[in-house]
Amino acid sequence: MVRSKSEPPTESRPSEARSRLLKTASQVFYAEGIHAVGVDRIVAEAQVTRATFYRHFPSKETLVVAYLNEADRAIRDQVDTAVAAGLPAADTIRRVSTSITQGIQSPGFRGCAFLNAVAEYPDPDHPVHLAVLAHRQWFLDTVTGLLAKIRELPAEPAARHFVMMRDGAMTSGCLFDPDLVCETFLLGVEGLLSQVSRGLLTFEWE
Repeated sequence: MVRSKSEPPTESRPSEARSRLLKTASQVFYAEGIHAVGVDRIVAEAQVTRATFYRHFPSKETLVVAYLNEADRAIRDQVDTAVAAGLPAADTIRRVSTSITQGIQSPGFRGCAFLNAVAEYPDPDHPVHLAVLAHRQWFLDTVTGLLAKIRELPAEPAARHFVMMRDGAMTSGCLFDPDLVCETFLLGVEGLLSQVSRGLLTFEWE
């Protein structure tokens, strides 16, 4: 899980107030943007006091990182479920891809929470920016590991290709017809898997 040094450790059973704050923040941050939503709005909608907010989250920044942690956990759970099915690696990649398209086709989809967040926090040393990078590195490493099982060749170039297709689909999914975007993405995944199985896309980055 992505964790910021500024985020306090959580208890094994989070309080109801903390859960409400995080749920409220996750909804409004994703729907409206992070900078557009202030602490007062979150406190009011979560029906807690400002003192309660700051007891659980010393700053808005720590709440934003917690929001990204939740998004990270949800995606890891999806990938873990796909891996747990015990299918061949190519079929696991297909399941991961399908879970991505299901998100794109879901009501209220507004793109990738991580790409949205990093656009608002461009400073590479900011905890939110670092949380985004940590999540993306995990995802790249996971896809690389899966693709490496298809053929024993360097898999990172193909994994980067997959991540870029995923990014494009997540970005396009809230701008154009999501069904067409998902169809295009899945066709691209099949093309990538075909090239990996044939030993292509093994070049090294300069």
